[in-house]
Amino acid sequence: MRNEDLLGLAVRLAVAAAAAINAVRAAGFVVEHKRDHSPVTVADRIAEALIVEGLREATPGIPVVAEEAVAAGQADVPAGRFWLVDPLDGTAEFTEGHDSFAVNIGLVEDGRPILGAVALPATGEVFSGIVGQGAWKRDAAGERPIAVRGIPASGATAMVSRRHDRDPRILDFLAERHVVSVTSIGSAEKFCRLAEGAADYYPRRGPTSEWDTAAPEAVLIAAGGRMADWSGAPLRYGKPGWRNPPFIAEGKGLPA
Repeated sequence: MRNEDLLGLAVRLAVAAAAAINAVRAAGFVVEHKRDHSPVTVADRIAEALIVEGLREATPGIPVVAEEAVAAGQADVPAGRFWLVDPLDGTAEFTEGHDSFAVNIGLVEDGRPILGAVALPATGEVFSGIVGQGAWKRDAAGERPIAVRGIPASGATAMVSRRHDRDPRILDFLAERHVVSVTSIGSAEKFCRLAEGAADYYPRRGPTSEWDTAAPEAVLIAAGGRMADWSGAPLRYGKPGWRNPPFIAEGKGLPA
């Protein structure tokens, strides 16, 4: 399959998973907790099963690594090319009644994300991208290309994690770059707002896993942005433990 076909598959499955999540939200659900004390719901499990089944049926030669399977000890670290799936990124936001949660489906090749789809169930938006080819947003108005922006003359805007927005290192980062507006939200939505040119920086010091970032990083890079750890090195995927280092995601970082 061509990358365009693989992206189309990821988008279709992300949209289907988003619909399933919205159905669970409307019906009500019970919150459980995994061994690491993070929350999980039936929406996570239904969405993951839907996505994994769809990926394995359509691309049997590409391994699938999904969050809940890893939590249950059911996934090995593959080599080469593999899917990374977070069926419900921002479960805590979901369980608390916030709208900033997402479905992430990314494809990794040789340790780097090459394409990804991110669906935002609460808003109906879908962001997608292929590195080197472009990024797109789909919503009620249709689908259109998106791109990062240069920093406006009025000042930069930052997106930060709702749960780590008071970290002194984040506050120093924002002050050094003369950020004039800060929005605190959860999930991969932060990457999407950078990719569509609605914000400029997303600094992160708190813990994340590879399935949290593979798909949205692909979208951001495809839209002209960049992402690296705090030393400036690109993030690598397929590491034992699946943990990311602290990172900085940004748009062009240049005056408009």
